[in-house]
Amino acid sequence: MLTEERHQYILDAIARYHTVKLKDLISALNTSVSTVRRDLDELEKKGLLKRVHGGAVSTGLPFAYDYTIPERSKQQMVAKQKIGRLAASLIQDGDFIYLDSGTTTSEIIPFLKGMNIIVVTNGLYNAERLIENNIPSYILAGKIKPLTKTIIGEAALVSLDQFRFSKAFIGANGISAHSAATTPDVSEAILKSHAIRRSVQSYLVADVSKFGSISFAKICDLADVTIITNVQKEALEEEIIQQTTILYAP
Repeated sequence: MLTEERHQYILDAIARYHTVKLKDLISALNTSVSTVRRDLDELEKKGLLKRVHGGAVSTGLPFAYDYTIPERSKQQMVAKQKIGRLAASLIQDGDFIYLDSGTTTSEIIPFLKGMNIIVVTNGLYNAERLIENNIPSYILAGKIKPLTKTIIGEAALVSLDQFRFSKAFIGANGISAHSAATTPDVSEAILKSHAIRRSVQSYLVADVSKFGSISFAKICDLADVTIITNVQKEALEEEIIQQTTILYAP
C-alpha cells in the first residue's frame, strides 16, 4: 500500500471513530509498527491528528471531504456569489486567468462576460459556464476525476506548464492557521500549488464553511495567497489574519 493510501485510511478512521489504536492500524494496513508510527508522526506534523500512547486521536477540527458538484452547489450559494463578484472585480481587461475547478470559482464566471481576457481552467463545470458566457478559454489536458468533474494528473501539470497567469483563483476544502490551505486529493493539491507558482497574483476563494476545517493534502501556505471570503476579519483566527491578506465580500 502506498504512503498516501495508508494516510488516507488513517484519516478516514480518525474521522469516523475519533481515535485509532496502533495495533489495529498495523493489522489493517498489513505493515510494520515502525511504518505506522512514522505515518502517525507525519500526519501529526501536518496537524491532522494528535499522537497519544498506543495510537492517535482527532484534533477536534472538522475534516473536509470531497463532494459532487450538485452537493457543493447547494452549500453557501449566496456567499459564493458574493465572493465571485468581488473576485471578478479584481480582474482587468488583458488579464490571463487561471480558474481552479470548484463551485466557488465558478461563481466568478458570470461577472466576466464581455471582458477582454483569456481563462484557463481544469474544471469541466467551469468550462461549460465559460462557453455559455462566451468567454475565451482553454481547458487543461489530463485525467478526469468524475466525482468533482476535475482534470488532474501528470498530463494536466504538463498542460499547465504552457501558461503563465496574471491572476489565479484557487479553491480549498479546508483552511486553518496550523494546516494552511488543504484539499482531500493529492493530485488536485499538486495542480493547485503549481498554478499558484505560475501566477503573478494568487487568490484563495473560500466561504465560511472552509475555515477551521482541515483536509489531507496541503495546497499552499496562507502567505502565498490573498483570501477572498464572506467571513469578516473579526470572526477569523488571529493567526490566520497575521499570515495573509483578507478581502471581505459583504
